[in-house]
Amino acid sequence: MEFRRATATLPPARSTGGSETLDPYLQPAPRPVRRRMRLITLAAILALIGAVSAAYYFAMRPATLKIAVGPPAGDDVRLIQALAQVFSRERNTVRIRPIVTDGPAASASALRADAADLAVIRGDLPVPRNARSVAVLHKNLAVLWAPGRAGGKRKKTPGITAITELVGKRVGVIGRTEANAGLLRVILQQYGVDPSKVENVQLAVGDVPDAVQNRKVDAFLAAGPLNSKVISEALAATASSGHEPVFLGIDSSEALVANHPTYEAATIPAGAFGGGPVRPSDDIKTISFSHYIVARDGVADSTIATFTQQLFTARQTVMTENPLAAKIETPDTDKDAVIPVQPGAAAYVDGDEKSFLDRYSDLIWFSLMGLSATGSIGAWFASYLRKDERISNASQRDRLLDMLASARRCDSCDELDAMQTEADAILRDALNCYENGAIDSAALTAFSIALEQFHNAVADRKTLLAAVPPAPLRPARPQAV
Repeated sequence: MEFRRATATLPPARSTGGSETLDPYLQPAPRPVRRRMRLITLAAILALIGAVSAAYYFAMRPATLKIAVGPPAGDDVRLIQALAQVFSRERNTVRIRPIVTDGPAASASALRADAADLAVIRGDLPVPRNARSVAVLHKNLAVLWAPGRAGGKRKKTPGITAITELVGKRVGVIGRTEANAGLLRVILQQYGVDPSKVENVQLAVGDVPDAVQNRKVDAFLAAGPLNSKVISEALAATASSGHEPVFLGIDSSEALVANHPTYEAATIPAGAFGGGPVRPSDDIKTISFSHYIVARDGVADSTIATFTQQLFTARQTVMTENPLAAKIETPDTDKDAVIPVQPGAAAYVDGDEKSFLDRYSDLIWFSLMGLSATGSIGAWFASYLRKDERISNASQRDRLLDMLASARRCDSCDELDAMQTEADAILRDALNCYENGAIDSAALTAFSIALEQFHNAVADRKTLLAAVPPAPLRPARPQAV
């Protein structure tokens, strides 16, 4: 009677035709949860691999910076294009894409409008407020000269010998950019010459011989590095017309620089431009200004630091193709610099570049926190999916304890065998739950103890039933008629 009460909720196994059939409730349940967990785990692993691959791709893919430079076919354009080719050939982290403009003023406008990340600008022109210096591409010298005046077949007497003699004259400004005309005005004003009384004519190098022979201009102004091909060709063209150049020195260069901080006092050394006779024959005082590579605000400091490092590394390679690369210099990192230095470039110049961990420590920290949170959420979700298994396992554990009590009072060996078969099925299901992670090792140990006690109880009960003889049958009582 007590056994029936204990098994009322979970009926024992039934035997039909000599074959034992377990109750469907006690059969090991199908494993859709286990299948789902495998699929979820596989999906999570694939998602993690995809996320890591995507992060690696975006972290390691080259960053391309647009750089505005001009005028077309100028020395600066050729130098930047050579640098771009080296960056691409060496598969550097940062690449540059030249955007050819009409000149430094147009390049500054492109940077001001955020149409470019970098720009090559002149330091003596208005600098965009969002510009930060990255490097000095080169320094340009102002070179003033006048054609010598021939006094006979052999003797040549100079024409104009000083800047103050340019009043009422025409000056040929070599180059397409109008910025050199502004340079001429600054020089004339320093010497008290009214710029409105000096006519300037823009010329190309090829126009110099005709301008000298036909006396279209009285003097020339060019600006460029000491090794500028344009200046050397213009001087050679002047001399080829039978008029040896007479250099006009800017002796008041220091005073001019004091009034115009964007310029620097400089000296043209004797023989800087070669020629038959040495040009110039003596050192000539002049002024210079810088061509800067500037970056706009908003470009990552780490990207500019990498670009600066690549720039000075590639300089040695580019020098063999373009000698102008030898003029690349580090920017002024002082706080009172004409153009404030970009922090990434300053870090490279000062040797304060951040390491990988310094740059990405915050990202790594938050990523680890995110992974930890994701793991916790995943563990909770997996535990939630195994909730039905845990409930079933708890019910079967209670059933096993009920069978343990019933086995001690059972009077039938067949019922004991059926309970043993049921206990085996419960054990199989418990092992599956443990394999799936629905229960831990402590719960499995408790199951093992309960199962051992059950089997001991069954063995003891069978021994007792075998030792006690069956009770004799009592004769039936006669029924009263």
